[in-house]
Amino acid sequence: MTSRNDASFTIAPAQPADVPDLHDLIRELAEYEQLTRLCVSTPADLDAALFGARPAAEALIARLDADSQEAAGFALFFHTYSTFLGRRSLWLEDLFVRPRFRGAGLGRRLLTSLAATARTRGCGRFEWVVLDWNRSAIGFYESLGAQVLPDWRIARVTGDALSQLAAGSIQD
Repeated sequence: MTSRNDASFTIAPAQPADVPDLHDLIRELAEYEQLTRLCVSTPADLDAALFGARPAAEALIARLDADSQEAAGFALFFHTYSTFLGRRSLWLEDLFVRPRFRGAGLGRRLLTSLAATARTRGCGRFEWVVLDWNRSAIGFYESLGAQVLPDWRIARVTGDALSQLAAGSIQD
């Protein structure tokens, strides 16, 4: 196995042939975050989201050197819009580097690439969320200049609650 200090990685926009590896990485991310029960997507779902008639997202895939082509990590992202800035933003949905490749600068390279994409596309900001228990990730992001916003919370409606809200059947 290549040590993390002498590893050579390539980072490229994901292509349809990358979907199986991307899906495997997403499953590993769910395991790491202890959220496998919520990870119900299939490779076909991911393929449609990235390469279907109306793509919902984009992804970068990092691979260990050109010879092995082993998937080492990924970043999945899409655009949002800031009404306050009057500009698009780049939203990082998921970033994951396999544990054996951590410490080699790959996460930094993925984030740097996305920051450059945001600037090239005229985005007003680049943002993402981080789990509050992931202290190492928080420290890493802060070392890159990111601000972790303590006063914002995610509001989410899923499953039956989403169906009820959409039908107007939520009672006060």
